[in-house]
Order: sequence, then structure tokens, then C-alpha cells
Amino acid sequence: MTEHSSPSVRIVRPSEFDSGTAQTPGSERRGAIAPRLGVETTMWGGLFEVRPGARTGIHHHGEQQTIAYVLSGVCEIRWGDRGEFVATATAGDFIHVPAWLPHMEINRSPSESFHWVVVRSTATPIVVNLPDETWPSAGP
Repeated sequence: MTEHSSPSVRIVRPSEFDSGTAQTPGSERRGAIAPRLGVETTMWGGLFEVRPGARTGIHHHGEQQTIAYVLSGVCEIRWGDRGEFVATATAGDFIHVPAWLPHMEINRSPSESFHWVVVRSTATPIVVNLPDETWPSAGP
């Protein structure tokens, strides 16, 4: 009889989250599920926060598909070749961001951060930050 190792569940506690992951100005990403943290996976999972009155820079995630679940707060999302599309997501909503899509997140609240749980389709996060001049008006 041959011994084999069985896969196991991995619990990653907040004290283990990795803020050394790829970042976009105006936000903070903290990795929780990633090979970098010793988790064997083909995906990436973590938390995303934008503080009150802040916005991210314009960015995309290359070949990665992104799924986010809004834990708290209200987020305005702009996207498109010129930032011409806008939608609002609130706590309880799911968001899908297709690969290569330029976008930004805006927090118009003067007092409350918004928080997301994010899952990406590859194990290493891809963040391509674009210049503000990418869109005619990138401000909130």
C-alpha cells in the first residue's frame, strides 16, 4: 500500500494577509489566498479597500478575470476606453470585471471606506496602472 498526502484545508488569518501584492494608487489590496502565502492554488483571493473620498487610478488586470463581493460601503465603478460607463455597487452585490478592461473605483463617501472580497482567475495578481490621461477626465 502506497502512502499519499491528502489535500488539506488552509485557514489564512488576517494577521497573515499580504499587503505586498500589486497595488493601484488610492486603494489597498491584501492577498489571502495565493502561492506567495504558501497556498497551492491556481487562483488569487484577497481584500480590497478604498478609503473615504478616495479613488483608484485607472488600471486593468491583464488576462485575469476578476470577481468581487462588496462587503461594506458604496462604490462607483467607471470603465471603458474613455471611462464613459459608470455603475454603483453596494454591500451584498457581486461585481465581474472582464480581462483587459480599463476601470477605476471611486468612493464618494466622506466617512466610510468600501471593502470587497476579490477573487482573480490566476494565482499571481496582475495590475497594470495606466496614466490618468488615458481618459479625458479621470477625476471623481
